[in-house]
Amino acid sequence: MKLQRMNRRAIALGALAASSALVLTACGSDDNGDSSGSSSSASASTQAGSIKCNDAKGQLLADGSSAQKNAIDAWVAQFSKACGVQINYKASGSGAGVTSFNQGQLAFAGSDSALKPEEVTASKKVCTGGQGIDLPMVGGPIAVAYNLSGVDNLVLDAPTLAKIFDSKITKWNDAAIKKLNPDAKLPDLKIQAFHRSDESGTTDNFTKYLIAATPDNWKYEGGKAWQAKGGQAAAQSAGVAAGVKQTNGAIGYMELSYVADGMKAVSIDTGASAPVAPSSDSATKAIADAKVIGTGKDLSLQLNYTTKADGAYPITLVTYEIACDKGNKADTLPATKAFLTYIASEDGQGLLNGLKYAPMPADIIAKVRTTIDGLS
Repeated sequence: MKLQRMNRRAIALGALAASSALVLTACGSDDNGDSSGSSSSASASTQAGSIKCNDAKGQLLADGSSAQKNAIDAWVAQFSKACGVQINYKASGSGAGVTSFNQGQLAFAGSDSALKPEEVTASKKVCTGGQGIDLPMVGGPIAVAYNLSGVDNLVLDAPTLAKIFDSKITKWNDAAIKKLNPDAKLPDLKIQAFHRSDESGTTDNFTKYLIAATPDNWKYEGGKAWQAKGGQAAAQSAGVAAGVKQTNGAIGYMELSYVADGMKAVSIDTGASAPVAPSSDSATKAIADAKVIGTGKDLSLQLNYTTKADGAYPITLVTYEIACDKGNKADTLPATKAFLTYIASEDGQGLLNGLKYAPMPADIIAKVRTTIDGLS
């Protein structure tokens, strides 16, 4: 028995030593030419797991899309742990992010809408010798979330949604909603429709869907600012989600990851064989139908909001990370490239499904990786 205990202890110590060696190997320097010390050479090309830090250091300030915040938070946690770089992503909304980027305040921005021509022109003042470009990184459905006691499944179509958010349908037991939900017990209750108060790419994509799918019922121009009258305004995706969650009879649009307990998501009748619920898979099916319309290194996409493909959810957004193709600040370029490289990697994109986002289709993300590699 004593000999067995000694053998077990030797095996355990051996396993611990092997494990320690593996950890040291994973965290050690790729520069084998300098044996005088590992700490300085490790900074040249540190790799922790699949995250390559490649001279990344210091801090990054970023701002923009609140729709992607839950994805950014998860990515930052992994990247900062591996590389020691502090990334402060403020999630003030797409409009604020693009404005701050073009004022030279950010290493990169996040926007749920591609840069407009005038925004590209403005970016040339801060991107020395280059311009801001759109890198599609996060996909996801824009869920229409509702809070309605006694109604667990709700189907709406584009005309009905447009009339609800334009204050033309004001009660939950309206005939148009009843027709789409014949088995639901719809109450005689006022609809409280929540929209964004800040400039938002989520608003832009939601209203683009209404314009494309039901132009006769949505006469407003697209854009990041909400234009219809009436309804309840709230700041950022989190504010809209909080308003819906706290109000019986409420409805609002938000990225799917914000749909929490106390809310449910509407299924959309697109004219396909069955109504489609928002999910990572149904969003990916819609994004796969997108076309790259950007020129040069810009990879902005054109989404098909009127898709009738089975299982494709039509109210979908793509969040772009915006960076300079040339002329990035020298002190933030290594960390910016390392972070963007990680989130575009298989491991980075692999986190998205678990967070209710949709990864970019393989052909699109391959172009993103090549473009990031050439940032300067």
